[in-house]
Amino acid sequence: MNSKITSQGLTFKYLKDDLPAGLVVFLVALPLCLGIALASGAPLFSGIIAGIIGGIVVAFASGSSLSVSGPAAGLTVIVLNGITQLGGYDIFLVAVVIAGLLQILLGYLKAGTIGYYFPSSVIKGMLAAIGIILIIKQAPIAIGYNAASTISYQVGSIIIAAISMAIILFWEIPAVKKYIFFKWVPGALIAVVMGIVLNKLFLLYYPDWALNADQMVKLPVANNTSEFISQFTLPNFNALANYQVYVVAVTIAIIASLESLLSTEAADKLDPFKRVTPTNRELKAQGLGNLISGLIGGLPLTAVIVRTSANINAGGKTKLSAIVHGLFLLISVAFFAAFINLVPLACLAALLLTVGYKLAKISLFKEMYKLGWEQFMPFIVTIIAVQFSDLLKGIALGMIVAIFYILRTNYRRDYVIHHEKKSEGGAIKIILSEHGTFINKGSIAKKLADLQNDIHVTIDASNSHFIDLDVLEIIYDFKIASVLKNIQVELINVPERIKVSGH
Repeated sequence: MNSKITSQGLTFKYLKDDLPAGLVVFLVALPLCLGIALASGAPLFSGIIAGIIGGIVVAFASGSSLSVSGPAAGLTVIVLNGITQLGGYDIFLVAVVIAGLLQILLGYLKAGTIGYYFPSSVIKGMLAAIGIILIIKQAPIAIGYNAASTISYQVGSIIIAAISMAIILFWEIPAVKKYIFFKWVPGALIAVVMGIVLNKLFLLYYPDWALNADQMVKLPVANNTSEFISQFTLPNFNALANYQVYVVAVTIAIIASLESLLSTEAADKLDPFKRVTPTNRELKAQGLGNLISGLIGGLPLTAVIVRTSANINAGGKTKLSAIVHGLFLLISVAFFAAFINLVPLACLAALLLTVGYKLAKISLFKEMYKLGWEQFMPFIVTIIAVQFSDLLKGIALGMIVAIFYILRTNYRRDYVIHHEKKSEGGAIKIILSEHGTFINKGSIAKKLADLQNDIHVTIDASNSHFIDLDVLEIIYDFKIASVLKNIQVELINVPERIKVSGH
């Protein structure tokens, strides 16, 4: 490991790594941008705009070295409901602009630590709920259902969706991914190309199976610069007098900030060099991105773990890889929109169905159940509440249940706030409390981050009856990152970190 790769600024030093990584992220992001716009009930072009802004503006302004931003599946429900509630996409864009301003304000108010105070169970519940919603919304598109013409299914659409899903899932098999071709060429791209080829074959040999114009991507094709610029939608600021705009804006700001902080935290965990992203700067960068995206007709955006993990797996070293992916998106929509319009919506639906499956797979439910009622109940309540209300209310209800279990546990066991004491030689001993929950996560993380270089640290959990998964992740990630600060870490009776798949 090269410990010298610590810069979070823009550098061309690792161009040979960042350029191919940016290309891979672009290939992953293009179908996702289109698919998320489709699921959100927004113009497909708006997804590309958000991807471009996330790739270029947010990456440049952010302090993260590897995180990639763009339209996120986690906001599809909010966008879909917001457009319907406000009565138009141009009015919804006003809410996106305001949300961006709120995020910038949160960054200056140093609210970047807010992500520490949401338990993993609620966050996993939120993501699983989004997965279920994606499956429910995209299944009709995949089978070619058309309510307007009372067509219950379309054979060509079903074949394209099924083959697209098979390709994407095949690419995820570990034994397959070890081969160079399958490692560097995204399955989503192959699925899209195959969908185009299949529809062309249907047109030639099975016309009844061929998809109609309503079942294809519809991006406007620009013949010159002025036509390209005219495709951008401007927000209708007359809607500033509508109080519902501010309600939607606050919802976007909270969810987008939370998802960005959690995704960035996950990116830092995946980073081989364990660089730490400044969270308050990240909020400002995300706010700037949403402000600009809303002003020119783009979807709201967040840091996205799918693209970030693709960036890391492709060998990206610095933020240049994210910027390169944004430039590729801009070039594709400016010069190759006619080709993109050959993509069947069934392909995008298949991609989103696989995303939904990954977010809400059965193994996640089983593993959360095995962790006990303290983790499972907030998880399942969040999922159910999101299905029957909305994302914000679902998270709030999940938080209430999580807090109930914390208070219930604290009532049963004495709680002692953890403390530290310095001994001779500059060594530090941190004695964990009897019950460590996600509430302790922020203070423990800050305490460990503030430790000086070249010391010996002992973390003693001998008195602990229970240590939450969130706290264990903080401790073990600190142990990995401590090598860069020459800190010797000794753990006493600290349980092994439990690995939960899914996100």
